[in-house]
Amino acid sequence: MSKETRKRKAEHIQISLNQNVQARRITTGFEDIHFIHRALPELDRQKIDLSTTVFGHRFAAPLIVGAITGGTVEATKINATIAEAIEELGLGMGVGSQRAAIEDKKLEKTFTIARKKAPTAFLIANIGGVQLVHGYSLKEIEKVVEMIEADALAIHLNPLQETTQPEGQTNFKGVLEKIGEVAKELHKPIIVKETGAGIAAEEAKKLEAIGVSGIDVSGAGGTSWAAVEYYRAKKQKNSFQRRLSDVFWDWGIPTAISIAEVSRSVNIPVIASGGIRDGVEIAKALSLGANLTSLSQPVLQTAIKGVKETKNVLSLLMEELKNTMFLVGAGSVQALQKIPLVITGKTTEWLRMRGFDVEIYGRRGRK
Repeated sequence: MSKETRKRKAEHIQISLNQNVQARRITTGFEDIHFIHRALPELDRQKIDLSTTVFGHRFAAPLIVGAITGGTVEATKINATIAEAIEELGLGMGVGSQRAAIEDKKLEKTFTIARKKAPTAFLIANIGGVQLVHGYSLKEIEKVVEMIEADALAIHLNPLQETTQPEGQTNFKGVLEKIGEVAKELHKPIIVKETGAGIAAEEAKKLEAIGVSGIDVSGAGGTSWAAVEYYRAKKQKNSFQRRLSDVFWDWGIPTAISIAEVSRSVNIPVIASGGIRDGVEIAKALSLGANLTSLSQPVLQTAIKGVKETKNVLSLLMEELKNTMFLVGAGSVQALQKIPLVITGKTTEWLRMRGFDVEIYGRRGRK
């Protein structure tokens, strides 16, 4: 692995921690999703069941920590901290792109620490879709899975980041076919994930058709990778790249919209991510059709502090989710996915324009 690539990975962590790289004008769309309060919940809050089974694995709650990092010295501590926390809580996590460790074997420990600290948790390996186009074969794919004894493989799609990055690889020609080849050969669930710009119904259908096991929408409204690249370009005094990143800072499909589009279009598990920040938003994502939810930025902020702080933030999210379920009268995750919702504003306009029946959410649960 080149010194430049290692430096870039370290810069990504530092920028994410120290700069405001959140969306500016675009929102997740969760503000348009409204629950109907139940004054008669007819539930014992203490008996609400947060557990769910997805990809054949039982999660204590429908929550995983999204891919954050790997390939740098800082990454070892971050991945170790997150892994220890999710192991104790019965959750799951994804590691950052493992390309670094494929190119430099010495960096494997920045990823392998995850399985060492989380022997029974659901771990997701990670490689870029564009790497498949540029020569990665099943050999490299099997290596990243074996490296962390992964339960699943995430293939990430990041065209926005690649096009705003000076070193970016922007030839995505044939990426769908390559993903399909991996899906046929690898005996693990394949999850295709975006990286902050969302996935539309059309792509979701294509991915399901080639044998993908799950889709992580990673919609717009949270961390913007164009913003991360903006700060790199600013530091390098690269005015051209800085302008490009600035213009595309808020590019993408809002998270709530992407969840609705994808979950209504495919029959495979959907992971909701992209700007989810509390338990109410986790509940909204599940009610829109997601099977799991994922978040990264808030966990990165606590992972640099320690295991206790990371456990606390994840535990609080689970309590907020339980509170929401109590107030809408849902005793389980499956029940939460069937409760009525009122969808308003831009989210309603978008979904209607795209041919989706928005009223169906409001009619759920009515006799």
